[in-house]
Amino acid sequence: QVQLVESGGGLVQAGGSLRLSCAASGRTFGRYCMGWFRQAPGKEREFVCYISWSANSTYYADSMKGRFTISRDNAKNTVYLQMNSLKPGDTAVYYCAARGATWGSRDVRDYDYWGQGTQVTVSS
Repeated sequence: QVQLVESGGGLVQAGGSLRLSCAASGRTFGRYCMGWFRQAPGKEREFVCYISWSANSTYYADSMKGRFTISRDNAKNTVYLQMNSLKPGDTAVYYCAARGATWGSRDVRDYDYWGQGTQVTVSS
């Protein structure tokens, strides 16, 4: 069982930056691939990025490449999402998720555990 708690969301102006954190409980955090997803009002949950359990592989949705960076610290049971050059279109609730596999996935159905989400609002 893994419990995930996101933090770091807030209100930022377009062009600004935020760093989200996701703290995980459990001793087996290092065995999980971690992903970030987001969901805007009235839209489906959307893949953002993932990082493999060993942190040697990352993958980003095209619209986030070059602006977002995912990282993890297995000693702290925490995964991070650094978001730069934010746009109003990035406004959403951001969720972290854990997948009990070596490699990640872009499909929400492939993740076993989810956090409660943190709101990110980007003003123009």
